[in-house]
Amino acid sequence: MSKVKAIQVQQAGGADAMQLVQVDVGEPGPGEIRIRHQACGLNYIDVYQRAGVYPLPMPLTLGMEGAGIVEAVGEGVTHLKAGDRAAYASQPPGAYCEARVMPAKCVVKLPDGIDFETGAAMMLKGLTAQYLLKKTLPQGGLQHGDFVLFQAAAGGVGLIACQWARALGLQLIGTAGSDEKCALAREYGATHAINYKREDFAARVKDITGGRGVKVVYDSVGKDTFEKSLDCLSPFGLMVSYGNASGKVPPVETGTLAAKGSLYLTRPTIFTHLATRESTQAMADDLFATVLRGDVKIPVERRYALADVAQAHRDLEARLTVGCSVLIP
Repeated sequence: MSKVKAIQVQQAGGADAMQLVQVDVGEPGPGEIRIRHQACGLNYIDVYQRAGVYPLPMPLTLGMEGAGIVEAVGEGVTHLKAGDRAAYASQPPGAYCEARVMPAKCVVKLPDGIDFETGAAMMLKGLTAQYLLKKTLPQGGLQHGDFVLFQAAAGGVGLIACQWARALGLQLIGTAGSDEKCALAREYGATHAINYKREDFAARVKDITGGRGVKVVYDSVGKDTFEKSLDCLSPFGLMVSYGNASGKVPPVETGTLAAKGSLYLTRPTIFTHLATRESTQAMADDLFATVLRGDVKIPVERRYALADVAQAHRDLEARLTVGCSVLIP
């Protein structure tokens, strides 16, 4: 058994609740691998977990995605071997460390054409964009030229979605909180970008779409945008609420969905889609192919040392980050 550095939370709280500690890492058991990280992804869900919005057992090592070298595999693991380059988005959390033992089913080989930082930054966010744009679809699906609304389009998931939507022939309307972030969303493929701090985004969406609205809204902001997101939908449109960056969405009166046009509402999670090794591999193959073709570029904008994780979280919470950020063990 060896010692590695890891970030642990003993009690839910602010950024300073995270402490750099030494932990033991042993051998993988059946269905497990041990991976030594070269980079670890940072995501807003990490903030929720650290703060206790999503309660988890303590002590807690945060981190839902990473990339590195497989050091050992347990009994029954056949799709990976020691020495493989690998990446993952996985539960339980635990990526904020130098090395870990973890379930193998959500770990996939990382293609040689994708570096470790990109791999660590892309898995949770890229697979989220994949299941949203490819699997979480309105009635009748999405066709070339259709409008979709994507809240927080300049974030890590958003910039991937902007590019992927463009590659699929969709007209993505993105929102962001500054003119600079709107310009970035357009640079990455958004057809239109709305600064929601200066404009009524629902009114602008209706203007852009000639009053029809969009077939689907992808909203990770939550409380602050939910009601107006519903107003952006065309009849029979789909409201996809997949995050709570501004707070939890309040209880929804189903009559509201009827009054606004027989709308559909779903609250998906990525880990339902990643429940089996087969589904994980299929989604990862789609993401890797899209990146290797150049349809989607992964913008790694910020890099932090593992010991500087508190500053990384402060930057996330202050909305200072765009694109993707990674920790370097």
